[in-house]
This record gives sequence, C-alpha cells and structure tokens, in this order.
Amino acid sequence: MPVKTRSCEECGSTIQGRDDKRFCGDQCRSAWHNRQNSDATAFIRNINNALRKNRRILAELNPSGKAKVKREDLLDRGFKFGYFTNIYTTKGGNTYYFCYDQGYLALDNDYLALVVRQKYVE
Repeated sequence: MPVKTRSCEECGSTIQGRDDKRFCGDQCRSAWHNRQNSDATAFIRNINNALRKNRRILAELNPSGKAKVKREDLLDRGFKFGYFTNIYTTKGGNTYYFCYDQGYLALDNDYLALVVRQKYVE
C-alpha cells in the first residue's frame, strides 16, 4: 500500500503521524489559526477597548452610584456614545444605555444621569 505524503498547511513541510493531522507542530497550528483570526480579532479587540474605556469613564464620574453630568464631560474624556453593551427601557419610556454595569440616561439640556446597574435590570 503506497504511503500518502501530507504537507503542513502552514509551512509546507512533510507531516508524520496521524492521517488527519494538518500541521507539523503546535507552532505552525497556532500561527495558522492566529493568521485566520487576526482581522476579526483586531476588530473585536478595538470594540472591547472602547466599551471598557466607556465603562471606566462612567465609573470615574459616578463614584457614589448616582450622578448628574454634562454630555460634554464624557466627550472630553473620550467617551464614545455609539458603544454600549445593552439598553434598558423603563415602563415609563426612559431608555438607559449601559456599558457593562455602568449606565446613563439622557436628560434635558445635554445632561446625563449616571447610574449603576441594578439586579432587576435584565
């Protein structure tokens, strides 16, 4: 029976071992998978960084759990209003935007009410 020669998908070297083996070793396997996921990983990493920064800004401006700040104060610190983890709308129609456990509610005259997520907000 002839022996089937297989090549590593990353470096092209000959593979020895199991018939379903795709890479010559852990280094090539990791390098191949890292390259496959690099674009998506960078995109996701940038979004997660923006979310963490937003949360950190809200927490810094809201040490007591409830605060009222100007929208401009958040913008000056680099807050990005397009990034949040979830939205909670009350029965009264108020919409809270959350970055993990820290949230805000838009008020009149460009003010925001800062809050900390409560257990009943699911």
